[in-house]
Amino acid sequence: MGGIPFVTTSTAELERCARLLKAGSGPVAIDAERASGFRYGQRAFLVQLKREGAGIWLIDPEAFDDLNIIQEALSGVEWILHASTQDLPCLSELGLWPDRLFDTELAGRLLGVPRVGLASVLEQLLGVTLAKEHSAADWSKRPLPEDWLRYAALDVELLVELRAAMIAMLEDAGKLRWAEEEFEAIRTAPLSGPRKDPWRRTSGMHRLRKPQQLAVVRELWQTRETLAQNRDVAPGRLIPDSAIVAAASTQPTTVPALLKTPGFHGRAAAKDAPRWVEAIRAGQAAAQTKDGLPPLHVPQDGPPPPRAWKDRRPLADRRLKTAKQWVGNKADQLRLPTENLLTPDLLRRLCWSPPEPIDLDSVTTALRELGARSWQVEIVAPIITVALLDPDPA
Repeated sequence: MGGIPFVTTSTAELERCARLLKAGSGPVAIDAERASGFRYGQRAFLVQLKREGAGIWLIDPEAFDDLNIIQEALSGVEWILHASTQDLPCLSELGLWPDRLFDTELAGRLLGVPRVGLASVLEQLLGVTLAKEHSAADWSKRPLPEDWLRYAALDVELLVELRAAMIAMLEDAGKLRWAEEEFEAIRTAPLSGPRKDPWRRTSGMHRLRKPQQLAVVRELWQTRETLAQNRDVAPGRLIPDSAIVAAASTQPTTVPALLKTPGFHGRAAAKDAPRWVEAIRAGQAAAQTKDGLPPLHVPQDGPPPPRAWKDRRPLADRRLKTAKQWVGNKADQLRLPTENLLTPDLLRRLCWSPPEPIDLDSVTTALRELGARSWQVEIVAPIITVALLDPDPA
């Protein structure tokens, strides 16, 4: 790599970037840097691109309403990303979405590469050492330090060469079609919508056993979320999840009592303490109403946890154990992680509620309806069919 690319922040620079990218050749390497540990949400604070004939570009998305001009310039061009599912959501917010996709992390999984982080893959396949010391940095900082910009540029510097090496390896292993199906499945999958009851993902909440405590968690979580969004700061930098759980457990209703609760310390905690106390009281009040008391457990979309199968549905339990072992053995033979051959959730759903009658055609149809790719169906449908018909092999 030559000198450190400058950061594009003006309309004129962005238009020049678009012209050069459009005139370039071959696929484009793309990466994005976020500041999720520091700022609210998952938006991108730097977008890096490299294409043959266009060089490396670093774009500050905060300087623009959108990057539609870049999207138009890359129409029909294959994108190379590493761990694309992490970056595609924030890129989509900028008006960017690929017409074709190559994911070097997923390709590494299909190739059986033991460590699939970008630095590890580059070292294993290209013999290049890539430092990752700034991966968790606050990329919302301005101006960005030169060593950060160098690091960001290196993230796309070798993706084109890495893709070429991986395509050759995938072809040799007979896995290129598998990879292409996986990439297209990612590219065409709808982005996840808002999660229902996101407060239920509060870390450590499983230790709370009373519905009223959950009501307090909900109010504290929602108060923190609103405050974090208004201040554009990561929620965990206001109070950690552990503080929410501790407050929901003891439910202090005065500021002095709250400030003695683990996680509520320092000037920031004292400044916002009345907000948290108000949220605790709101949770207690909501718990006194029929509609405001959250259930301890919510119905799951799918079968129950496998630990309950032996008592509730013994035949399904035996089917799952047999099918899981056989699918795992096949994945080992093919040198890829079992979850990439077939997701555990899909296998559980099929073993809990198998098609009727059970035969290769019905299992094949069920796998496709559940979202398995063609290459996966071809490999696992015969295995699962036998496991469903004979869950107790000799």
